[in-house]
Amino acid sequence: MDVMSVKETTLQITGMTCAACAIRIEKGLNKLDGVSAANVNLALERANVTYDSEKVNVEDIERKVEQLGYGTVKEMLDLQITGMTCAACATRIEKGLSKMKGVSRATVNLALETAQIEYSPAEISVQELIAKVEKIGYGAALKSEKNEDQIDHRQREIEKQKRKFIISAILSFPLLWTMVAHFSWTSFIWVPDLFMNPWVQFALATPVQFWVGGQFYKGAYKALRNGSANMDVLVALGTSAAYFYSLYESIQSIGHGAGHHVALYYETSAVLITLIILGKLFEAVAKGRTSEAIKTLMGLQAKTATIIRNGEELVVPVENVVLGDIVVVKPGEKIPVDGEVLEGRSSVDESMLTGESIPVEKEAGTNVYGATINKNGSLKVKATKIGKETALAQIIKVVEEAQGSKAPIQRVADRISGVFVPIVVGIAILVFLIWYFWVTPGDVANALEKLIAVLVIACPCALGLATPTSIMAGSGRAAELGILFKGGEHLEGTQRIDTIILDKTGTVTKGKPELTDVIVKDWLEEEFLRLVGSAEKNSEHPLAEAIVQGVREKGIVLTETEQFEAIPGFGIRAVVEGKELLLGTRKLMAQYNIDATSSNEWMSELENAGKTAMLVAINGTYAGMVAVADTIKETSKEAVARLKQMGIQVIMITGDNERTAYAIAKEVGIDEVRAEVLPEGKAREVKKLQEQGRKVAMVGDGINDAPALATADIGIAIGTGTDVAMEAADLTLMRGDLNSLPEAILMSKKTMSNIKQNLFWALAYNSLGIPVAAVGLLAPWVAGAAMALSSVSVVLNALRLQKAKV
Repeated sequence: MDVMSVKETTLQITGMTCAACAIRIEKGLNKLDGVSAANVNLALERANVTYDSEKVNVEDIERKVEQLGYGTVKEMLDLQITGMTCAACATRIEKGLSKMKGVSRATVNLALETAQIEYSPAEISVQELIAKVEKIGYGAALKSEKNEDQIDHRQREIEKQKRKFIISAILSFPLLWTMVAHFSWTSFIWVPDLFMNPWVQFALATPVQFWVGGQFYKGAYKALRNGSANMDVLVALGTSAAYFYSLYESIQSIGHGAGHHVALYYETSAVLITLIILGKLFEAVAKGRTSEAIKTLMGLQAKTATIIRNGEELVVPVENVVLGDIVVVKPGEKIPVDGEVLEGRSSVDESMLTGESIPVEKEAGTNVYGATINKNGSLKVKATKIGKETALAQIIKVVEEAQGSKAPIQRVADRISGVFVPIVVGIAILVFLIWYFWVTPGDVANALEKLIAVLVIACPCALGLATPTSIMAGSGRAAELGILFKGGEHLEGTQRIDTIILDKTGTVTKGKPELTDVIVKDWLEEEFLRLVGSAEKNSEHPLAEAIVQGVREKGIVLTETEQFEAIPGFGIRAVVEGKELLLGTRKLMAQYNIDATSSNEWMSELENAGKTAMLVAINGTYAGMVAVADTIKETSKEAVARLKQMGIQVIMITGDNERTAYAIAKEVGIDEVRAEVLPEGKAREVKKLQEQGRKVAMVGDGINDAPALATADIGIAIGTGTDVAMEAADLTLMRGDLNSLPEAILMSKKTMSNIKQNLFWALAYNSLGIPVAAVGLLAPWVAGAAMALSSVSVVLNALRLQKAKV
């Protein structure tokens, strides 16, 4: 496959009703010639397909979905937006795109400067969507897959604002110096006569007004042209009022003597623009820091890979690795792709993926993941997932989607900012009229000063940044902890959970049977286990595999089996080292007339503990028993205790029998159990609890859990589970550790608390600032400084989440 011909498309699927539908579509697409990977998300009704464009096209893929009995409607598009200055800008773009024929949903994120659009390619093209954004007055381009353009754009924006601030500060400083002449208590400070000349002030203020402040005029023009108003309108109105009034007074002063002084406000407009640009600079730097999680994750990727082709070792860029390549990973190197170990043994540091610091042992047959670090041995790995399909790429994608999505609480800020600017302009005009006609009749300068102060203090920048910056910082911090929220709505919803349903197998337990007990009668344990292990190694039954693995872990070497017979439903019969062995149930012992009554008490005790016990007879005599169980994860008991302390009801659900289920539940401290529940029954149990008014989270790891995960208010997948479970879930715990559950809930609570703090202070700032400015207690330049600092304070408050402890 030519790397250049590898493409990816996202299809919106209609007609899916359960996890089986998603699996069917996935299998059908993966069998299509030219398709290298297809992942279907039941919850989002979306299919991500990687394909070779030389063999198959999007139309062929859509046709295949239709042949399977489903429909394809929408695609997802991510655009990078430039030119937004406040929440009103984001709202305007959102509304403009949402009204277009063929667009079903548009979400614009001010902090990330991105737009995510769900559209029908049959009705509208990407070019038309970009053209619409440009018509509204903003820049738009396809979002870079590697995110590098976005990072470069941010850096360019920081450099541009820094350059403008330096020039503006140099030109504004002499004007600021003249401001001291306005106050009697600062009259002792010397001010050069040159700076008091109206035309010198004009020369200094004009570049600041129209070059540095040109971005505000452009933004205001675009907003007004589209029938709305934003922060740029307020800044342009306020500074223009001060500048042009001063220009009028300067013209009026022509012909008067040198000793004639007029009231000029050049310094008001220049200093305001300088302070607002400084605020923009701080904001750009701080917003860049909220994206640190993405940059850090991207930095983890290996840049090159050592592969074997035609018997030679070649070092190639990681982008050139193709599926099936044999990759050599030496000690200390990053593993470049996801794959299966073919040769070698080593321990691998997977902390970047799971948050767990203890290295994981790897050998032939085990899976490894890209960007994890090989510690001490050399490995040969077959590439099974490359590029966007690797675990790390999927994590980056989930974090990006979460940071770019909107939490429901953000709708409050969007609604307010949509009507805020016109109301403020109205208030400012009213304040001007009151001061001009009633408070200080005929004093245009004084009334103008109050108007400017109201316009500037009311800028809703902080309001627009309050929610997205917290979502970005919170989801980024959660990702560092191995907790992946799929969207802002899930980050908000998780803190409301009051009931958690835990699937037993693979969630509370390890999901893999282990040898737990050995009871021997008249035999040495080592000899007994050697015979049992040697007999069972010929069986393909999972319990037999667990016994063999347990025996080998004790360092016991197994011998060859001379005869072997599987007896379905009963057990096995084998001859090892000349001895006849029977392993299985009581019925097997009875069938061969073996007296095993001495085992009854032990067997009942083991079965009551949820273990599967197997009787062993050697040469026609009962010799002992072995027990196998799906053992509980080390952290399950602690996690359940923590959830209970948080006031959350914990329920365990399983398809297993009641005796085993209650034994496991008792061991981990769960009081409520739903046993012998079929996969479709799990979703029904979730609905029953929801009908009681409870907010339910379902935690599972298997294909059979997918319907319940999709039904629950919050579906939580264990990262060590199946892809289908993770696709159907709203939240993934990468560590496979239930202790991540209380951490996820606490992270959700901390993020929502942070958003509410931001919204409160943003609204309180505007609500208090406007009346203070209206009564004349706030100079315009002080209002400008306060407005700039309010945005920075909101972003800095959000950044506290990056260090949140859970």
